[in-house]
Amino acid sequence: MAEKKKGKANNRKRSGVKAVRSSARKRVFNLRRAKAVKSATKEMHALIAGKDMAGAVKLLPDAYQTIDKAVKRGILKKNTAARMKSGLAKKAVA
Repeated sequence: MAEKKKGKANNRKRSGVKAVRSSARKRVFNLRRAKAVKSATKEMHALIAGKDMAGAVKLLPDAYQTIDKAVKRGILKKNTAARMKSGLAKKAVA
């Protein structure tokens, strides 16, 4: 399968070219937000695995904020975020 060239639009119309540029810009922000969520949850899980419950509880609000921002931007669905936050809270407190 032929791979798409970076930044090239299959659509030759002006609006199509603009849409491709716009989606490429948005993709960068979306990937950044998704990576922030992943790293926040990963850090929480590392603290929990290391039995550092005080550190995990301290980091919980930051993780919540990151997850909520991802929901606001449409990176995560609301219920997925609720599940993530609930799971983190359960593990951090236990």
